[in-house]
Amino acid sequence: MHFDLSGKRVFVAGHRGMVGGAIVRQLEQIDCEVLTASRAELDLIDQAATRQWIAQQRPDAIVVAAAKVGGILANDTYPADFLFDNLAIASNVIEAAHRADVNRLLFLGSSCIYPKLADQPIVEEALLTGPLEPTNEWYAVAKIAGIKLCQAYRRQHGRDYISAMPTNLYGPGDNFDLNSSHVLPALIRKAHEAKLSGAEDITIWGTGTPRREFLHADDCASACVYLLQNYSDAVHVNVGSGEDITIYDLARMVCDTVGFAGPIVKDETKPDGTPRKLMSADKLRGMGWAPRIELADGIASTYEWFLQNRVQSGATA
Repeated sequence: MHFDLSGKRVFVAGHRGMVGGAIVRQLEQIDCEVLTASRAELDLIDQAATRQWIAQQRPDAIVVAAAKVGGILANDTYPADFLFDNLAIASNVIEAAHRADVNRLLFLGSSCIYPKLADQPIVEEALLTGPLEPTNEWYAVAKIAGIKLCQAYRRQHGRDYISAMPTNLYGPGDNFDLNSSHVLPALIRKAHEAKLSGAEDITIWGTGTPRREFLHADDCASACVYLLQNYSDAVHVNVGSGEDITIYDLARMVCDTVGFAGPIVKDETKPDGTPRKLMSADKLRGMGWAPRIELADGIASTYEWFLQNRVQSGATA
């Protein structure tokens, strides 16, 4: 199938987030009208407001990139917020899209939907085949519900709703708050502040042995627009690089980029999380899409963005 975006009105929910912003940039290269709404204009947790806004705007397609996101600490500290807010966003937007007769929708999930001990690399069919990683199960359950909602509206109402499951993402507009960020932006900020302060070392959580996969937000956006244009099926699609790296080696790569030469200390009293999380990229690669930004290049450009936006990133120096 091919969904022609030319001349279409596309609502990107969550356009101020890292992924949503990248999708907006990608769509702006196409002859379509991008619709956005700030949180002050539209609270997606408010069901009535969401229904009304989508009914009034009448988009031709919707990308659900809005979510409450955070790392291990944030998920563990605010489980109710992560579960309720993300359930509400998914159900409100998907149901409002159906009510407004919007027939094309892309829901963005997360690689944390997969079982903690899933076979590697993780194929799409591994969903719901085992227990989740406890440190982020609240977020994962909400994202699984979003996938199932898309499948349910497709089955019951014939809606052309699809889902994409991005791996760990990073890039311009990332969250660099050490209390709520994911591992890569947290490492960038830690290394930067250690360099400025003349610290002897930096500390990472756990043993440093878990392996993680990373994808630049602009590559993710490219994949999402590609899927919106070319994919129609109930099965969700993994969006990743197909390569992984240990947390320790990632930290070393970040330190080298930032210019911090001190040792990396492992705090093994902190949790590692899932031992390995590498998603199979075969399905999306088989459709003809592949990422273009190498990890080292992506880290360098993300650090440059951080330097230019330190106040916005929460850094003081």
